[in-house]
Amino acid sequence: MDSLTQIVLGAATAEFIAGKKIGNRAFLYGGILGTIPDLDVYIGKFYDIVTSNEIHRGFSHSFVFFILAAPLLGLLIRQLERKNGLTLVDAIKLSFWCLCTHALLDAFTNWGTQLLWPLEERFEIQSIFVIDPLYTLPFIYCLIRVFRLNRENPMRRKWNNRGLIISSSYLMLTLVLQAAAKHQFVARLGELNLDYTEVSVRPAPLNTILWNANISTTDGYYLGEYSFFDSQPITFDFYKRNSELIQGYESDQMIVRLKKMSNGWYTISESDGNLYFNDMRFGLLNEDTDNPEFVFRYLLNFENGKVTATEAESPGRSEPGKLLKRLWVRVQGN
Repeated sequence: MDSLTQIVLGAATAEFIAGKKIGNRAFLYGGILGTIPDLDVYIGKFYDIVTSNEIHRGFSHSFVFFILAAPLLGLLIRQLERKNGLTLVDAIKLSFWCLCTHALLDAFTNWGTQLLWPLEERFEIQSIFVIDPLYTLPFIYCLIRVFRLNRENPMRRKWNNRGLIISSSYLMLTLVLQAAAKHQFVARLGELNLDYTEVSVRPAPLNTILWNANISTTDGYYLGEYSFFDSQPITFDFYKRNSELIQGYESDQMIVRLKKMSNGWYTISESDGNLYFNDMRFGLLNEDTDNPEFVFRYLLNFENGKVTATEAESPGRSEPGKLLKRLWVRVQGN
């Protein structure tokens, strides 16, 4: 999730554990701890883009990291708050759960979180977008109410609990909405008698009303959209995988890494004599089926029999206003 949401979640978690003893300073500790796992982004800046993306949400988002870091961070917090009666156990609990809830929330998005590092499996439930105002804004409101109350006031805990309950309930609701949307996609595929091997459903940016689906077939993918306000049947656009464009390089280390990072959801496209590896998990920036522009794509460079990859800028990213306008119109139905 975005940094603001993780700060808010960390602050609420710290308040739940230690707010009665240390008051609003729990917000400070929780906000900092809730940010720490994402510092791997800065470590990734020392590497190429593919390695950087592989590092993100890896070790720093794992239970191994939480278990190792929580005692050290807890000891530091306890030293700072000894005079307020914060025990070492409470300080370690505060540290562990602020770190852990960060990664657990990230697991609901579609980037993938390596909770069981060093195992390579990534958990990606894909039921919430990385920025969702309906999750964050009510949470912030509840925390503001908490912040304005004295630590001895019983309403402080009640407002903090409300924030945690509302946000957690909404997170559970996204699972229900995801299942409902997937049912609509699968039913429509059956009506059209389309053969497929896998269906992946995720929310469109900033909401859980409009959902996107990637449908895998033997030689490509169907992409579709469904809003709960739709009145017309779902339609699908087909995109070939185009694996033949990298024939002879399938076992190249870079190609293998890119396939693994995308969980096999990829296409190869050609433009102006260049080949691009498109990660399909994050959707499209345009509606041109002849020249699709994916959110994440990598320019493939072939030198001396080996492949290297660099991130390719997508022109659509420079026009967020158009994207938001299209999103708003599409959310309201087809």
